[in-house]
Amino acid sequence: MNKNDFAPTPPMGWNSYDYYDTTVNEEQVKANADYMAKHLKKFGWEYIVVDIQWYAHHAGSRRDQFQYIPFSELEMDEYSRLQPDPVRFPSSAGGSGFGPLAAYIHSLGLKFGIHIMRGIPRAAAHAHSEILDTDVTADEVADPSSICGWNPDMYGVRDTAGGQAYYDSILRLYASWGVDFIKCDDICNTNPYKGNPYSARREIEMLSTAIDRSGRPIVLSLSPGPALIDKAWHYETHANMWRVTDDFWDDWKLLKDMFHRCELWQSHVSKGCYPDLDMLPLGHLGKGFGQERQTNFTCPEQRTMMTLWCLFGSPLMLGAELTQLDEWTLSLLTNKEVLALATCRPWQIRRDDTRAVWTAADEADGSFYAALFNLSDENREISVSMNELYSSPYVHGPNLNLNNKNNIGLRDLWKGETTALTDSEISRTLKPHDCVIYKIASAQ
Repeated sequence: MNKNDFAPTPPMGWNSYDYYDTTVNEEQVKANADYMAKHLKKFGWEYIVVDIQWYAHHAGSRRDQFQYIPFSELEMDEYSRLQPDPVRFPSSAGGSGFGPLAAYIHSLGLKFGIHIMRGIPRAAAHAHSEILDTDVTADEVADPSSICGWNPDMYGVRDTAGGQAYYDSILRLYASWGVDFIKCDDICNTNPYKGNPYSARREIEMLSTAIDRSGRPIVLSLSPGPALIDKAWHYETHANMWRVTDDFWDDWKLLKDMFHRCELWQSHVSKGCYPDLDMLPLGHLGKGFGQERQTNFTCPEQRTMMTLWCLFGSPLMLGAELTQLDEWTLSLLTNKEVLALATCRPWQIRRDDTRAVWTAADEADGSFYAALFNLSDENREISVSMNELYSSPYVHGPNLNLNNKNNIGLRDLWKGETTALTDSEISRTLKPHDCVIYKIASAQ
């Protein structure tokens, strides 16, 4: 199998974390899947991902004290493999795991994903539990010096034959359930190890090998960020997505900083390999955190975020409770022309503290785009010359005749309006934190 074929375009879907935190249950997952199938699937949205601690008993019950209850009881089989909590996921009872829920998701024409933590359960190591088809036990492959700084569930796994056998066994299980997507946490940047933030390198390789051996095309997403730019080749070789930021929330300062991260990673976007700008904190958020709210992003900021994510070619994962989406948010998520940017090649023209200009090229039809972003807190005119746009290595300017500007159309993708180019530059006065994106193509 070629992992680059698992996700030929940036994955698009829903993840339970931003709204439910650790508490999502089967009924809620199905409700969001039903909504996606009815309202979003035809626009390319297809993944339903159950995020962290689906295996933990009483998850979220002490949220005022702990996000992750220290050393809580975990659902686990005899081979050290975590299972869904049957209280929250009743169809998993009797050893069925996520098989029935995945089958339901698949029946809607969607794909199913889960979050996992790097490593092997500490509870399995302490109990000397078996590892499938081996004569070693969990304590022998667990590395007690390798731990997550914010979640108490796992030990790291040693780079041994037994360690690989453990990863092979969990991927065999996930494949039997029908899992299409794995978000692995505490692996992209092992933040507690300040002198060695890529200490999980070998576990990335073991996980990638286990996916290959599973016989199922499973998209691999690595978290948390920030990903290490000097490890770009390694991410691209072994994963489909890797987070370039820590958890991203609805805060303008975090969104503005994402322009810097896109500049850093723009040359590493390719088929099956996607620097990941993290989830889209749109709509209703935060119920599982005890702070349910509508996103703090203004409408211009939401438009800027969607434009940048699509233009850059980031995966698109919604964090909202889908059944509560309003018409404004739905309009952002169903603009076919903006979503189509994901297959283009992005390039930053320039950036400073007040503005950013990006372009992207559609290599299939020779058209290209100009995106103007106002990063300042006041109205500002942003402009870019056609010659600057042609400086992108992906834009082929000679396809258009600048001597006959009336034959060059500027289509505003958010307004759905097309006008003729009237000058050798494109200019727009934008409100604070707002943007515009034009498709530039022959008007004939």
